[in-house]
Order: sequence, then C-alpha cells, then structure tokens
Amino acid sequence: MEERPGYDEKLTRILKEAASVFAAKGYHQASIRDISAAAGFSLSGLYYYFDSKEELLFLIQRRCFQTIVERARSIVAQDLPSETRLRLLVRSHLRFFLTNMREMKVLSHEADILTGDYGDEVAALKREYVGIVTGLLEELRPDPDGADVRVATLGLFGMMNWMYTWYRRDRDPDGDELADQMIHVFLNGFLDGPVDRTLLVDGSDRQPDPSAPSIWQSP
Repeated sequence: MEERPGYDEKLTRILKEAASVFAAKGYHQASIRDISAAAGFSLSGLYYYFDSKEELLFLIQRRCFQTIVERARSIVAQDLPSETRLRLLVRSHLRFFLTNMREMKVLSHEADILTGDYGDEVAALKREYVGIVTGLLEELRPDPDGADVRVATLGLFGMMNWMYTWYRRDRDPDGDELADQMIHVFLNGFLDGPVDRTLLVDGSDRQPDPSAPSIWQSP
C-alpha cells in the first residue's frame, strides 16, 4: 500500500491498538469493529489505511520484523567479536520484545495466518533474521562436527520468544540483565557459575574474556 500524508503517525496508533485486540482475542475472533472501537477510528477511517484484516496483521508483522532485522544488520556489521555481537543482538531482541509485548505475542501466535505475497514477505524477513543468528553461531563454533547450529539457533529463539507467557516486570530483570542471563545459560550452561556480564547495561561493549568457557569448546 502506498503511504499517504500523515499516514505513519495514525497507522502506528492503529497497529498498536490492533495488536492489543489480536493479542487479547486472537486473530480469528477479533473483528475490525473491535479494532475500530479500540483505536477510536470509524470503520471507513480504518479502511483508509488497509483493505482487509489480513493486511492489518501483515502490517503489524512486517513492521516488527523490519525493525528487529534492521537492528540485527547494524549489529552484525560492527567490527566486534562474534560473541559480543551475539550478546548485543540478544539484548536488541529483548529490548524490542519488552516494549512490544502484545506485538510479539501476535507474531508468535499468528505466525501461520498470512498467505500469498503477505506471507512471502514476512517469511523472507524471518529467514534473514534467523540466518543472521545462525551465521554468528557458525562463527562461534570451532568444530564443524560440534553442536547442531540449526537446533542451537531455534533453541535460542525459543528462550526469547515465549517470554510473554511468564515475564513479570515486578519481579524479573530488565531487558539487558535478562539478555545477559539468557546468553550465559545458552553459551555456558546453567551450572557454569556466575553470569558473565561482558557488556555494560547501557549497551557499551567490553571485550569478552577469551579464556571463558564456551559451549562450542571442549572442556
């Protein structure tokens, strides 16, 4: 759809409210009338920005994946060790997740709804994102016959993407600390000792200890 004057600001509002409705009711149970009421737009006003409920879901998913993929591209382009870039990428993912919990729930629950060109475009963004993480894990793995990188990649996404089912802001760490804990468990294992926080909370980097154990290294 071609964007029109004033499109972005109002579309952002519509997509936020639509994501809330989809997250609460599910895509199939939610109606455009529900979204109209939540967003404070008339039905005809909503249809100025999209043509169907499926296109609305597509716009939510595309905007989310474009944002996290663009951030991932920027991270992997930096001249930093592979492990540092992986840590930064996990932090980026969780920061986005925790500020867009409803959208991430919709991405997880309504992953197979989109068809045709909509589904193809979102699938391409997903493949690129998964490929970026897979590439970093390939760089970290010194033994080509070691752990299955595909399993490791999907396992890492599994740790990150289902947080909305258990995360509580009143008791769980913020995004950066949570990212450090997740990447520590992922790379080093639950029984390996204190969390190795090689990055400052503000996102600036410190070089990781090259002697620190890694899941890809022999004991």
